Amino acid sequence: MAHYLVELYTPNARWQALPAAQRQAFLEGIQQALGGLSAQGIEVLALAEAEPGIDQASAHRFVGIWRFPSPAARAALLAGIQASGWYGYFDHVNAACAAGGFAGHLAALAAA
Repeated sequence: MAHYLVELYTPNARWQALPAAQRQAFLEGIQQALGGLSAQGIEVLALAEAEPGIDQASAHRFVGIWRFPSPAARAALLAGIQASGWYGYFDHVNAACAAGGFAGHLAALAAA
């Protein structure tokens, strides 16, 4: 069964205060760290700017959507994000779930 992570994030004042060279060095480190993820079965489904013009849009500026082969793989990515210092530079929220379908989702909503 697949597992998913959705990230919403926006650069904060600490990121904006970094000189361009330090931003670039930080992002190069992130890129290097992400290089081996596919070998672990981790897939990036989308990393992009959020579209602000939709109904009920989030105020966050960026979106990341990931697919994982297991909760352990997802936990490993989240631990790496934490260790990188990412959360110090971005206002960030995560949502995680396992794969599911419409019928099961409707049943969960009815039971909520």
